[in-house]
Amino acid sequence: MLKSLYTAATGMDAQQTRMDVIANNLANASTTGFKKARAEFDDLLSETVRAARSLDGRGGAAVEVGAGVRLGATTRFFSQGDMVATQSPTDLAIEGDGFFAVERPDGQLAYTRAGAFRVDAAGRLTTLQGDTVEPGFTVPQNATALTVQPDGRVHVLVPGRTDPVDLGQVELATFTNPGGLRAIGGNLLAATEDSGEAQRVRPGEDGAGSLAQGYLEGSNVKAVEEMIDLIVTQRAFEMNSKVIQTGDQMLQRLTNLR
Repeated sequence: MLKSLYTAATGMDAQQTRMDVIANNLANASTTGFKKARAEFDDLLSETVRAARSLDGRGGAAVEVGAGVRLGATTRFFSQGDMVATQSPTDLAIEGDGFFAVERPDGQLAYTRAGAFRVDAAGRLTTLQGDTVEPGFTVPQNATALTVQPDGRVHVLVPGRTDPVDLGQVELATFTNPGGLRAIGGNLLAATEDSGEAQRVRPGEDGAGSLAQGYLEGSNVKAVEEMIDLIVTQRAFEMNSKVIQTGDQMLQRLTNLR
């Protein structure tokens, strides 16, 4: 009897974790470049009451009783978000696979799909938090127009010249297993052993997406889908709670037997 109580408790804990993941998805439904996650679960090791056996060539089925559920992993989905027009020349969106590489204040590289960039006082293209977009380039202070081509080439117009000045190349990072990237906050992801090393490529080459200037990629969270999952999660939590209530009632009846 007590076993069912502990088993149902693992179910309630799992559904609470799933609720936390859904809540984070919904909270970031308007976050630029956010990728939704999903909680994945594993069943716990079953207790073998009787092992399978074969007597005189006749099979005997095993008797196993499950012990509940546990969180196995959280899976991040990198499907394309909606493209939102901003008309800002420093806003960039990736149409396809790949990530922008940025250098953090400690010198470590991080990766993001959020292309809401700006030009700082030194003329460098940075994130809103001040991280430098790699590979870096410097925009002249007297530049009158900034153009980023779909293949990542950066050009500016400066007074006194009729032809554009080539400043460099925006590159993208791709990974063998992007699902292995670790979220570190601020719309940033860090490489791990599971994700593999970043491969720096030009936009549009080797499977990487192209760039769209004047656009941002929105979150890929679909509010309706998350609300459906929210209802399913709530019902599963209530059913596990009902199992505990029923087990308690059965124990109460046993203790009242005379």
